[in-house]
Amino acid sequence: MSLDTLETLRDWLIADQRDLELQDFSEAEVLCGDWTPLVARAKALLQDYEGRLGIHGPFWGLSLANPDFEMRALVARRMLQGLEVCEALGASQMVIHSPYTTWDHNNLDNYPGARGRVVALVRETLAEAVRRAEEIGVTLVIENIEDRDTDARCLLADSFDSPAVAVSVDTGHAHYAHDATGAPPVDYFIRRAGERLRHVHLQDADGYADRHWGIGQGTINWPSVFDAVAPLEGRARLILELRDHGQILSSARWLAEQGLAR
Repeated sequence: MSLDTLETLRDWLIADQRDLELQDFSEAEVLCGDWTPLVARAKALLQDYEGRLGIHGPFWGLSLANPDFEMRALVARRMLQGLEVCEALGASQMVIHSPYTTWDHNNLDNYPGARGRVVALVRETLAEAVRRAEEIGVTLVIENIEDRDTDARCLLADSFDSPAVAVSVDTGHAHYAHDATGAPPVDYFIRRAGERLRHVHLQDADGYADRHWGIGQGTINWPSVFDAVAPLEGRARLILELRDHGQILSSARWLAEQGLAR
């Protein structure tokens, strides 16, 4: 949620020390400006908060596997800027986006060495950020975006051999990939991530677009999702990422009424 939404939901959040992901720090205009007043505002709102805090890192136009070396340098700088915010906030997790596209799924095996090249480019882009994340106790979680393959970004995370790199699943993105591009269903994305999974964006969708609807308004099979998450016993943070922040409480209630969450 944003800081504006946090102001209205602060009591609900703190009552059960729920996981929180702040989304005010993903824009270049924020990261390249003076973001310290935003951090001060967050800290004031989060007095008495003892839950797990994270941020959504920068992502607009930023491919971790950009083949242009100058663009990779820019992406690397944005990742470090996000980590500066994490350190100032005391956040322990930052969401970043998978580099894998729908085109990649159909073409990576069409070009010799293409799979390894994607991994090599991402490792170069994130090398300094991973070192810094290890130093300050932050985990970078790689979120599925266009991914049709449940495993590619999991293997990418494994390649760093670092506790500072893990995996995220966005339920709406996975549902879109399933219905629109032939990917496995949402629960498969979660099960295949296994112990690498440390973060889940919960949003409902229709399988056609990235809707970010309230939970229960789309066609995702939510019992299967929560069955897949259950073996992690809370090790993955569950974050409601909805377009309409006014639906956060009603979505939480819906999940509770279904006996899936509290």
